[in-house]
Amino acid sequence: MSLPRLTCPLSCLAPASVRIHLVGACLAALGHGAWAQSDASASVVVTGSVQGQRSLDAPYAITAVGGDDLRAAGPLINLSEALARVPGLVASNRNNYAQDLQISSRGFGARAAFGVRGLRLYADGIPATMPDGQGQVAHFDLASAQRIEVLRGPFSVLYGNSSGGVIAMFSEPVRERRVELGLDAGSSGLKQARLRVAAALAPGLDLQASLADMTLDGFRPQSEAHRSLGNARLAWVGDQDRVTMSLSSHEQSAQDPLGLTRAQFDADPMQTTAQAVQFDTRKAIAQTQGGLNWRHQFAGDSPLRETGLTLYQGARSVTQWQAIAPTVQTPVRHGGGVVDFDRDYRGVEGRSTWRLGTADVVVGLNFESQRDDRRGFENFVGTGATQVLGVTGKLRRDETNRATTREAFTQVEWPVADALSLTGGVRTGRVSMSTGDHFLSNGDDTGALAYRYTNPVIGLRWRLQSNWALHASAARGFESPTLGELAYRPDGKAGFNDALLGQASRQFEAGSKWRLAGLDIDATVYAVDTDHEIGVQTNSGGRSTFQNVGRTRRQGAELALQWKPAAAWRAQFSASWLAATYRDGFTTCAASPCTTPNVKVAAGNRIVGTQAASAWAEAAWQPGWLPGELALEWRAMGRTQANDTNTEQAGGYALAHLRWRTQWSMGSADTVELLARVDNLFDRVHVGSVIVNDGNGRYFEPGAPRSLLLSARWQHRW
Repeated sequence: MSLPRLTCPLSCLAPASVRIHLVGACLAALGHGAWAQSDASASVVVTGSVQGQRSLDAPYAITAVGGDDLRAAGPLINLSEALARVPGLVASNRNNYAQDLQISSRGFGARAAFGVRGLRLYADGIPATMPDGQGQVAHFDLASAQRIEVLRGPFSVLYGNSSGGVIAMFSEPVRERRVELGLDAGSSGLKQARLRVAAALAPGLDLQASLADMTLDGFRPQSEAHRSLGNARLAWVGDQDRVTMSLSSHEQSAQDPLGLTRAQFDADPMQTTAQAVQFDTRKAIAQTQGGLNWRHQFAGDSPLRETGLTLYQGARSVTQWQAIAPTVQTPVRHGGGVVDFDRDYRGVEGRSTWRLGTADVVVGLNFESQRDDRRGFENFVGTGATQVLGVTGKLRRDETNRATTREAFTQVEWPVADALSLTGGVRTGRVSMSTGDHFLSNGDDTGALAYRYTNPVIGLRWRLQSNWALHASAARGFESPTLGELAYRPDGKAGFNDALLGQASRQFEAGSKWRLAGLDIDATVYAVDTDHEIGVQTNSGGRSTFQNVGRTRRQGAELALQWKPAAAWRAQFSASWLAATYRDGFTTCAASPCTTPNVKVAAGNRIVGTQAASAWAEAAWQPGWLPGELALEWRAMGRTQANDTNTEQAGGYALAHLRWRTQWSMGSADTVELLARVDNLFDRVHVGSVIVNDGNGRYFEPGAPRSLLLSARWQHRW
């Protein structure tokens, strides 16, 4: 359908942090059907924009995944459930809750062996990516999400350091008083209960809160997990002001089955590496955070339209017991087999929105910091026959890691003519990282480094017709090493890896967006050249060091379409092609222990962790003789390179999933929704994700076998 450009009552700037609380009020005015599906022609996006706009008008590749699509995709635990439909993005479930999802955008982030790096992540405006570039998404409350926006390409550089793409979650605003109870049960011992309450407390004041508790046995031994999530949000809206306060809590404990070697996977992909059981490999996480978002509008004809302030603070604690043999921990420089840290992080951002002639302009400042009190312990006590493994032993590491980011940004949207608009911006900043060593018996690892960057971007949108627009953009991006990549010197001496440079990229994108009768098509081509790409240099005793491996090139194309041939039928399809290669040869370590690079990587090799092609499709039908909707989903993935030498790959695969979803009203106040899914319908054996450049050759993390999910959701309005 055709939708006029939406102007939010409060500006929806995205370059610094995402503005759910602002645009939520705008979207509420559009109405919300019980079975509203993703509609690319009507979806309003804020990521990358000065203000909310239709996705058709955005001069860049962006995909919005709506709340109904999220709820239909699974038990609302992992982003990977629904993001397979986004072209250019790979979100793989490791089926290992001791590690976060493996997510990459156009090849950025593919080299992450754990967590998410190279991408910027946001949950209701609060960054889930730390100043050093490492991030996590396990605390995202998907059950309360209104939508998720995924921005790829040049405009992601407006988010600063390590922004090869942006994933932003937006929570659903309060529209009515409601209590909601959800129950999920599935294969591998999955059980989850969810409770959510939303209510208007007074005129202009509303509250919503949610709780979720999940347990899982896992389909491999040593895979049990338990996770609890809690969120609360209080919002007040006045004549010219809006204030939102949020608080969240995340606790998780999970066993780690580790990866498998090629021989182990071929023999039995459902097995667990013996060392995982021997050392009881596992991880415990606790995270709390709070945030405040204040917006003030200015009345009258003043050029200053709005000011805003965002504050957040959080704490995250992690303890991980690894499978590192006691004999490997003998060298005095070794940090032990137990990782333990307590992190405090915070940020503040101020910005203002101006109308200068016909142009909308945003300027702002941003500050973020993290402090990690990091310790390492031996993962054993005793010796000989009395030795106990998989416990916390002697202290082997004690240091304070810090990272801070200071940035300034501006963005301009200028309608040059009726059919032509220009968008440009720049973000400049400095990221500083340091370590203060308090455990000096194994050498002094104290050190500090700082990286400066200036990321400009410019884009054009040309509307050929009311339902057809072309766009093109170019940018320069920057990605610093993380604290983990700087932690160790390749020569084994104490101190920072101060020879490691940040990687700089030049990005180009061109695309076309059509909105035809019953058919929406988005097509994009892109090219990215990177200097000083960061890769692995050595592996020894559970420690990896990193180096700059030279130039790389990423070239690709993306296609997404939605088709509604009849009232009872709809279909979606997306496909991605990526040629990601090293342009320069280099030398690396292929196995552990290895203290000196000894294997040549040829120029032209595919970048580790990337795939040449991927695709996703869905056909949904409302048959009439059966309540609700039946749908068949299909996902295909090309081979994934597991190491830089390209001697190990995870084979490509294609999976089919079947789902049925229905809902009905029980009077005027109650609604019940049911979801049944069969994932991996034909029980295909496949590698779900890879642990890139694993020093022990345990690259392969098995994908889930055929699995069943049953979900029920009850809503009561009063």
